[in-house]
Amino acid sequence: MYSPKIPKPTVLSVSQLNYYIKSVLENDPRLNVVFLAGEISNLTDHYRSGHIYLSLKDEQSVLRAVMFAGNAGRLRFRPQNGMRVLCRGRISLYEPSGQYQLYIEDMQPDGVGALALAFDQLKQRLESQGLFAREHKKPLPRFPKTVGVITSPTGAAVQDIRNILYRRYPCVDMLLFPVLVQGEGAPKQLTDALRKLDSSGVCDVIIIGRGGGSAEDLWAFNDEGLAREIYNCRTPVISAVGHETDFTICDFVADMRAPTPSAAAELAVPDIAELRTHYRSQLQYLEHLINNRMRSADNTLLRFLGRMAASGPEMRSQRLRQHYQLTAKRLESGLRQRLSESELMLRRNAAKLESLNPISVLGRGYTITEQNGSIIPLASQLDRDKPFTVIFSDGRVEAECTEKNAEAPQNTE
Repeated sequence: MYSPKIPKPTVLSVSQLNYYIKSVLENDPRLNVVFLAGEISNLTDHYRSGHIYLSLKDEQSVLRAVMFAGNAGRLRFRPQNGMRVLCRGRISLYEPSGQYQLYIEDMQPDGVGALALAFDQLKQRLESQGLFAREHKKPLPRFPKTVGVITSPTGAAVQDIRNILYRRYPCVDMLLFPVLVQGEGAPKQLTDALRKLDSSGVCDVIIIGRGGGSAEDLWAFNDEGLAREIYNCRTPVISAVGHETDFTICDFVADMRAPTPSAAAELAVPDIAELRTHYRSQLQYLEHLINNRMRSADNTLLRFLGRMAASGPEMRSQRLRQHYQLTAKRLESGLRQRLSESELMLRRNAAKLESLNPISVLGRGYTITEQNGSIIPLASQLDRDKPFTVIFSDGRVEAECTEKNAEAPQNTE
């Protein structure tokens, strides 16, 4: 009976087997381009190297995956655990661990565009860090001397801005910093231009923007580095990107958002025609106010002069003279009255004295007899043989008593 010869099995090393399996997987054209949908888990983002390690899973299975820095750097969004994604890549084996995995070359969010997701992620992150805070926004200058403009030198936006600036405010200077506004080099040029204009200190306000376009065309204005440069800028920044319905990260972080470049120019400078109208009305108001104040001042001055005239030195001197004159009249009248009263009293006293004056009695026929310096009221008191004096009203008579009769005189009444 024939018995086939069984070949002796070949003993392989682990490395050989892994190498063989890797070559089989890489030589299978169906595994060289694979599209997979799944949910991200076990995400590890190596920021230093730029590689992203993750797992893709569905309800029943899990597959390890890796996305190297070259491909990961082109992502417009940031992968997160739990996010459903669509991946394009190839299947191969990682020999050291013997584990096959998906090497991802491109990744898109499942159900939402990559740009929209990247925009929302960056917006939420910057907002949580305070870059959109209202209290950080700087006011625009009222009368700027120089307006810096960062945009493409060939687009319609720069012409619109220039025309409106000079029409509204002819005395302003516009300083154009030409840059790319789309493409890979645009974010860096925009950031460098903003930094240079701000550090120069030449501009009072800066307009950064461009005309309308697709989301991809406007994507340079969603750059995180540009957003942080706007936040740190000392000069007020007006963002003017696209049309009124377009929003970029620059719009949220800038000090002022304009719906269009033309609107940004209107926000940057005042309208000289409006200023003329405003200042004319202010001048009329000031003239009216000054006239009212002048009239009020005149009335106040007249009242003050009246008070000064009523209380000034001349008026006070006049009142004092009147007071002194009145006082002098009162004193004179009082003195006259006192003199009159004193004169009357003096006359009365003089009359009394006169009535008591013995000389006046002598005038009625009476005499006074004196002897030895004393008045002799009685005849019996005369010393005989001694001289005595008889006083009449008109003179004196010396006499001598030779005989005394002491009889009292009789009353004939």
